[in-house]
Amino acid sequence: MDTVIPVEELRRQQSRFSGFEAGHRACLGCGEALAARLVTEAAGPDVIYANATGCLEVFTTAWPDSAWRVPWMHSLFANAAAIGAGMEAALKVQGKPTQVIAMGGDGGTFDIGFQALSGALERGHNMLYVCYDNEAYMNTGIQRSSSMPHAAATTTSPAGRERMGKRHLKKDIVSIVAAHHIPYAATASVAYPSDIHKKVRRAMAVDGPAFLHIHTPCPLGWGHDGAITIEVARLAVQTGLFPVIELERGNLVDVLPVRRPRPVKDYLERQTRFRHLFTDDARAREELEHLQAIADHNIDRYRLEAGGTDICDSDSADTVRRGGARWA
Repeated sequence: MDTVIPVEELRRQQSRFSGFEAGHRACLGCGEALAARLVTEAAGPDVIYANATGCLEVFTTAWPDSAWRVPWMHSLFANAAAIGAGMEAALKVQGKPTQVIAMGGDGGTFDIGFQALSGALERGHNMLYVCYDNEAYMNTGIQRSSSMPHAAATTTSPAGRERMGKRHLKKDIVSIVAAHHIPYAATASVAYPSDIHKKVRRAMAVDGPAFLHIHTPCPLGWGHDGAITIEVARLAVQTGLFPVIELERGNLVDVLPVRRPRPVKDYLERQTRFRHLFTDDARAREELEHLQAIADHNIDRYRLEAGGTDICDSDSADTVRRGGARWA
């Protein structure tokens, strides 16, 4: 006679490790909180973390509480990578196998902390750096960063008579990082948890520095309901505005194929930071055309468009179905 085990009991018996505990103070639907949990699940327990100042540091460590179940250190905005490099050097001297993950938001990675990151990569420290990219300085009031996409509005790049939001393009951080000739660099999205697991494991298995850039929607800063965070993240990939790729020593080795590229308006119209682009204004129409051209360029550059149906493409990967479609 077959034994039937309730799902709740099965989950209790097969619980996975997570260095990131529930009960933190993140906003409802926070993409960064989900990404941090996925990273710690894949990394395992024998890891030390260096965390730059930012949303993740603030909402996980409001005194006297902490959401971290692993060794964790708060660094300055500018030096998470330097702290991580010091940890890695000390552990190497001590002969300990414990691994190091340094992490920060886009402000602490693309902007304020880039000098320390570049130095750590150039010196070849054996550690993983994770960037949780919510495309603005959300912790301090939604100010623009160099990660913020073209034409988005923030408190320091408002849309109005003079301009239609941010005038500049999103910085291509993964290409800049890959130019350091590191063993592994990749992008990922919270819409695809299995992909994040796979890439964290791959990054921690290489000998030398690795970099993982995770796209993490922010309901507060982007202006969307917290219930559609995953939908918004998936649309960023399906439109081509956020390519999901892997590079080894600067060479493209894999991509997440896009089955049927969606028009960028499907992604933009769900966010109030782009609402000025849907007004009866010639400048708004021009900026929409610019954003569509950026997405089309990404699709061509990385050859993202799939030739058919793939169980691991942007439409199928990590969707819930009988038999599953996860690959990590």
